[in-house]
Amino acid sequence: MKAYVLESFGLENLKLQSIADPTSPNKGEVLIQFKNCSINYRDTLVIAGKYDPRFPLPMVPLSDGAGIILEVGEDVTDFKVGDSVITAFAPEWRDGIPRREEFRSTLGGPLDGTLREFGIFSAKSIVKSPSNLSLAQSSSLPCAALTAWSALMEANPILPGQTVLVQGTGGVSLFALQIAKKLGAKVICTSSSPEKFEKAKNLGADFIISTKEFPEWSKEARKITDKRGVDHIIEIGGMNTLSQSIAASSSFGTISLIGVLGGNSMDANLLPVVMNQIRMQGIVVGSVRALDRMCRAIEVWDLKPVLEPLLYWKDAIGVLKEFPKGKHFGKVVMEIN
Repeated sequence: MKAYVLESFGLENLKLQSIADPTSPNKGEVLIQFKNCSINYRDTLVIAGKYDPRFPLPMVPLSDGAGIILEVGEDVTDFKVGDSVITAFAPEWRDGIPRREEFRSTLGGPLDGTLREFGIFSAKSIVKSPSNLSLAQSSSLPCAALTAWSALMEANPILPGQTVLVQGTGGVSLFALQIAKKLGAKVICTSSSPEKFEKAKNLGADFIISTKEFPEWSKEARKITDKRGVDHIIEIGGMNTLSQSIAASSSFGTISLIGVLGGNSMDANLLPVVMNQIRMQGIVVGSVRALDRMCRAIEVWDLKPVLEPLLYWKDAIGVLKEFPKGKHFGKVVMEIN
């Protein structure tokens, strides 16, 4: 079969190769033919050796994938040949609070990822794709969508009428915007890109704050909420934005720390966190069962992921080179052919 293999860290060392075909699945396993995969910022860090330089090499990168079951092993009862499925980011994290080794065993590092034609997986580590989505749309869900779902539904569920603030228009933020609207929340979106304002509004954003016009956007967020503050903030920027998130949060509000795009160290006044009893929650994707719960909700809601025009994996090197520039709106998905 064909697969992109990272022989050593650095995008220049990612090569499309012919590698051994997988064998037939063992008891409790399935053989999947990947049809689509999507890119996350983490993937670019892994390839560059900036995420965890201790990951074993060679390795197949990328964490998100969707495909068709070609063969099922003995005792597999929940899936059959021909089913459309998606793989979980942390295949051993089935539900609840995981052990460290379950939490850290993830696709696209240290485990082989989805930038390949075929793979064998435990039937307990995959879920059926939402029936309302194509495989291309489904491939965008395992990391970004589940991270947003975990923040808003699993860790500290939001309530109708509450206010959610999302930073920017990346994958997690757009999924959080869509999920929050389905749950009856009002959504504030911050962005530095005027051309993305209308796109965010079309997805349901109730308010847009330009971070170029209002660098201290927390003040605008408090105005929007009649000085009460925001109930739940999807924090993406880390060092560059956490102070603003703290200032924008309501008393007893929640800040879900998703990413650290601006850095992972900072000087911050933590007194408001204590005095206002703000909950700060780190979120790293979620469990297999949480992924299944989200997929079933997506079916009921008929939620449709926002995708860039479909790309092809023969152009994967160029796609991965462009991805960190952030010009995309929504998820970048490749077709594996």
